[in-house]
Amino acid sequence: MGNSGLLRVGLLLLLANVGSGANDPRTKERIKGIRDFAKQGSSAIPAIEPYLADADLPVRLEATKAIAGIGTQRCLDPLVKALRDNAPEVQIAAVIGLTNFYHPGYSRTGARLSEENRDVVEAYVQARPDVVEGLGKVARGGSSFEARAHAARALGVLRAKAATEDLLEALKSKNSAVLFEVLIAFQKFGDPANASRVQYLLRDLDDRVQIAAIETAGILHNRAALPDLRDVMERARNTKIRRAALTSIAMMADASSRNLFLQYFKDKDDGLRGAAAEGLGRLKDPADRPAMEAAFESEKKMGPRLSAAFALVMMGKLELSEFSPLQYLINTLNSKLYRDSAAPLLAELSRQPAVRQQLYAALPKGTKEEKLRLIRILGSTGDRETLRALETWKTDADPEVSQESIKAIRSIQARLP
Repeated sequence: MGNSGLLRVGLLLLLANVGSGANDPRTKERIKGIRDFAKQGSSAIPAIEPYLADADLPVRLEATKAIAGIGTQRCLDPLVKALRDNAPEVQIAAVIGLTNFYHPGYSRTGARLSEENRDVVEAYVQARPDVVEGLGKVARGGSSFEARAHAARALGVLRAKAATEDLLEALKSKNSAVLFEVLIAFQKFGDPANASRVQYLLRDLDDRVQIAAIETAGILHNRAALPDLRDVMERARNTKIRRAALTSIAMMADASSRNLFLQYFKDKDDGLRGAAAEGLGRLKDPADRPAMEAAFESEKKMGPRLSAAFALVMMGKLELSEFSPLQYLINTLNSKLYRDSAAPLLAELSRQPAVRQQLYAALPKGTKEEKLRLIRILGSTGDRETLRALETWKTDADPEVSQESIKAIRSIQARLP
């Protein structure tokens, strides 16, 4: 059956069965028809799309999910249309479908609001303006707070900075789930201009929102928030909030915080010790290096030891040897438990050209996991010289390494002027 035939059948089914109840046999028949169409792939989208205007919610929802499941370029227009549906279930399905198109796998692993999402698309992936506009409208005024939270998360994953004003408007909802997702989106955007606009949330009464606001201040290097962060540390309701505050203060490398870092450098809490070590590392005071070397050698806990290794590399200890701090960080990329702690530390270090040189040298000797993650890191921080260093890995015998190299090269090229 050609496209025109599919469309005629779809329209006939739609017009013959408008307004039936959710359990009505005619509703079930339309849903079955949508599923049958979906099996035919993108050619069936013209036949499915009319069901987005069906009177029955289950039918509209099934149509939205079917189109999202097909997942081709032809799905974008109808999914943008579905964002305008009045039912939050349909809006959410459309949001997830659009995000999954640009970030494959999102619908399986990234769309659960109960779990924090740190995914972002590659730098070379750009969502269509009408997609961003549609998601922005849902974020600021969706049919439910859940739909708004999903849209805010999607904008963060897509790094859709053009929707910043929509996200700021979404904050007016004062709904904790929405506030949290907006803050994470701003972290992903990395735009310091947003820092002061969410600073008031540093004292939010919801722990999850407050911690996200504290993290945002650090990630966006909001030095104006330092007095507030120190006050939050003193008044923290629990250790998680205190750790987050010290970690954010540590990100800003302000000399006025040195005594605070020294105070917590030998604290009994692992997280506070680690944050203090990272803060001292970013200050790069030569007077702190002997104590940091002693901490790296004697520390028994993995987290603060990684922080001490990071600090020593920051202080100039760049050599690659069996027991060196930099090699320790690289080796930890093999650990399922700690690779997600080591990777962002290495990413920050790799902003320094001298560190990148060492990472180029580490690649040939690395395990597969080390290669994949180092290449990914270099893709996020590298320059033109990095492009040349990664050329070799484009043709690696391991297809995963080769593909990761190609993605990293494209990401660097997208960032370069």
